[in-house]
Parts: sequence; C-alpha cells; structure tokens
Amino acid sequence: MSDMFEDDTPDPGGPGGNAPPLSVSEISGAVKRVIEGEFGRVRVRGEIGRVSMPRSGHVYFDLKDDRAVIAAVSWKGQAARLSQKPEEGMEVIATGKLTTFAGQSKYQLIVDELEPAGAGALMAMLEKRRKALAAEGLFDAARKQPLPFLPRVIGVVTSPSGAVIRDILHRLRDRFPSHVLIWPVAVQGAASAGEVAAGIRGFNALAPDGPIPRPDLLIVARGGGSIEDLWGFNEEIVVRAAAESAIPLISAVGHETDTTLIDFAADRRAPTPTAAAEMAVPVRRELGLQLQQARLRMGQAMGQRQERMAQRLVDLARALGRPQALTEGARQRLDFRGGTLEPALRNLVNRRRDRLDGLRLGPAMLGRLTERARTALGNLTRHMGVAAQGANTRRRDRLDGLGARLENGRNRVLADARRETAKGRDRLAPLSARLQAGFARGMAQRDEVLQRLDRMRVSLGYRQTLERGFAVIRDTEGAVLTTAQAAQDRARLEIEFADGTLPVRSDRDPQGSLF
Repeated sequence: MSDMFEDDTPDPGGPGGNAPPLSVSEISGAVKRVIEGEFGRVRVRGEIGRVSMPRSGHVYFDLKDDRAVIAAVSWKGQAARLSQKPEEGMEVIATGKLTTFAGQSKYQLIVDELEPAGAGALMAMLEKRRKALAAEGLFDAARKQPLPFLPRVIGVVTSPSGAVIRDILHRLRDRFPSHVLIWPVAVQGAASAGEVAAGIRGFNALAPDGPIPRPDLLIVARGGGSIEDLWGFNEEIVVRAAAESAIPLISAVGHETDTTLIDFAADRRAPTPTAAAEMAVPVRRELGLQLQQARLRMGQAMGQRQERMAQRLVDLARALGRPQALTEGARQRLDFRGGTLEPALRNLVNRRRDRLDGLRLGPAMLGRLTERARTALGNLTRHMGVAAQGANTRRRDRLDGLGARLENGRNRVLADARRETAKGRDRLAPLSARLQAGFARGMAQRDEVLQRLDRMRVSLGYRQTLERGFAVIRDTEGAVLTTAQAAQDRARLEIEFADGTLPVRSDRDPQGSLF
C-alpha cells in the first residue's frame, strides 16, 4: 500500500539536480545542430499548401500530407533557378536542407530544387492551366489566322544548334526556297519559356519596312522529349505570346503524340517540325505543274469559246438571209425613180427657158439702165474726190504736227547731248592730267629700275671680273672648266682674258705640271 502513495517529486540531491540552466538561444542552437547534423540534405514529397511571395523575392510555402505540415522557404537566388514554380495544390518533390528557425521555434526546409511528384501531377496541373486559359478565350477558333499561301519571310523560334532547324531548312529548300530568320532560344530548362516568348514578341515588334524584314509566318519548333523537357511550352507566358501574335504562327513542338498548351494557342499545329515546313510553303514543282495545267486549260477554254462564237456567227448569218435580197427592193425603187427623173428635168428646163424669154431686155430699156448707172457713177466719183481731199488734208495736218513734235524732240536730244558732252569733257580733263602724270611717274620708276638692273648686271657680269685680273678657261667646245681635274683631261684649252682669248695646248712635264 505504501507504493501507491509514493511521492514522484524529484529528489534535489539526485542526478542532474545541480545542472546549470541553459538559455533559450543555447537550447535553440543545440536543436539546430542536432537537426542539421542528423538529416543534412533531404528530399521531401508532399502537396504544396499556402504559397507566399513577398517583395523581397523569397518564396514561402508549406509542404503537407494528410498528417503533418513542414514549412519551406526558397531564398531569392534559389527561387529564380527553380525549374518549377510552386503552386498551391501541386504535388512535388522538394530537395533541400532541413534546418530550424529560432525566431518561431519551428523547423523548416530550405528548398533549392523543386520538381513535380510524377506525370500524373504534371498532367493535372497542365489540365488546370489549360482550362483557365481556355476560359479567357485564348484558344478560341475565331482568334486563329489563316496561313499565307506563299510567305516571303519565315521566322523560326528554336535552338540554332539542334537537328530541328536543319530539318526545317532542308525541307524548305526542297519545297520552296524562302528567306528564313532564326531567333535562337533555349528549348529546355528554366530559361526556355522566357526566351521563346521574347522571340515571338520580338518578331512581331519588327517594322514592316525596317532594315530587318518582318516575317509573314512564324514557326515555333522543338524536337521530341519527355513532359518535363517540353514543359517550357506549357508556361503561361509562352501561351499568351502565341495568342497575341499578329503574325500567323505554327506550333511544331515535340512529336505527333506530344501536346503542349502552345498548340492550342497557335494558328496551326504541326505534328513535327518537318511537317511545319511543309505547311509553311507549297512545292514549287507542283506549283509549276499547276500553272502549266491552268495555262493548258485556259488555252482549251479560249479555243472552245472561239469555236462557239464562230458557230454562233454562222447561225446568225443563216438567219439573216442573202445580202442580195436585202438590196433588191431598194434597187427596184431606184430604177423607178430614175425613170421619172428625166421627164421632170426636161419640164424644169422648159419652164426656166420660158421665164428667161419673158425677161429679155430691149434697146430702150438697156439705154435707160446705162444712163442711170452713169449718173450713179458720177455721184460716187464726186463723193470720193471730196472724201479723198478731206482725208488728205487731215493727214497733212497730222503729218505737220508730228514733224513739229519730232523737231522739238530732236532739238531737246541735241541739247541734252551737248550738256552731257560738256560735263564729260569737264570730268575727262582732270582724269587725262592724272593719267599723263601717272604715266610719267611709271616711266620714271621703270627707268630707275632698269638702271639699277643694268648696274647690277655690270657689277655681277664676268666681264668686270676679267678686268679685275681673273680669266675664264674653256675647252675647244666652249664649255667652262672650273676644276683642275676637268682641265687636266682636255688636250687643248682656251683662256679668255679681259682683252681677248689665248689658245693653250696641254703638255704634262715630269714634275706633273699641266702646261
């Protein structure tokens, strides 16, 4: 019975009773060391709960299952490198370091890598995103544009180093060579979505008449791969860029069985990049055959039309009858009128002859008409004489007036000329005096210059030098010799003095003298 009432209070003198107390920070640090040392880097599978993205750039979220919750954080630099952005309700596998946060007495996971927990989770998230974008109308058929029949410039958004761009260029070269612009992008990884969207928007931003031609058609292409490899083409930024593109766009991502959200927003979906090139341009050889067939059909149609028109003309000609039948009635009426015309003309001539006989003039009447005409002619002559005399008088008076005005004008012109001549003579007199004085001064100056030059000539001339006792040595050809060596080479010399020249013959003596 004594055991039932035993006191459970620790004995102050028992083990640990004298242990020193620890501070809160010490306990927190000890717990941190234990957790980090025990677990280190871990991979945790769970569903993302609450997600918070403050302005600092850090991402805070919860990882949970049906029985527990772990706080998780991804710092700003780590969040920018995550291949999958955290979304609430997504099942993921988070990789990072387990540590504690002393400020709230909790442990948390520092996440530096985040991936979907499986294809099922990815597909569920993809379907959720597809429904949300479809609800905005980004996939409506009314938004889709028809592809140009024969684009002049084709823009391709893809990796410049993969086999996809080589397949596209090869297929375009085989079908219909076109001008191709390539926008190089990463087609896999965290940077893929942003670069693909920038490529689509960059092609749309080109000016139609700028230095770089604006494409008439866009192709977004990538080869096959897993759903994770193609995930960049499911991102919302890429889907919105494809839906907003004013240039018709063909989506050629993956193989025929692969489906990404850009396929729904594009104007056309191609099962493969090679098929996209086939959709973009027709076959030039087939176009040539079609044109040739159309030309043949047009020629046949024109020939058949001409044949129908010729047959129609023959049918109408048959309905008209013989041309002679159309003119027979008119010819008969002409014969009838011609028979009645001759008697009518004969009657007209007879009536005019009778009338002329009634108007025939006699001698008396002819005399009266002649006298009347003579009187009228005399009156007209008198009137013309008077009129001519008056006109002559007026012309004479006018001519006299003009002569007087002309004389007065001539006198004024002569007087003005005399005055101008006198003024010119007055102005010319001093100018003539100045000209003569200037001419005299110029002649004096020139004479003085000439005298100076003559004095210089006399002082610098070699004749004056000869008079001072010098001589000029020349060879037989008249060339002046200025050195002893030149004189030694000549057999005959000529020395010019002031009063004449002296010929000299060279003769070397044993002592080496020249003369």
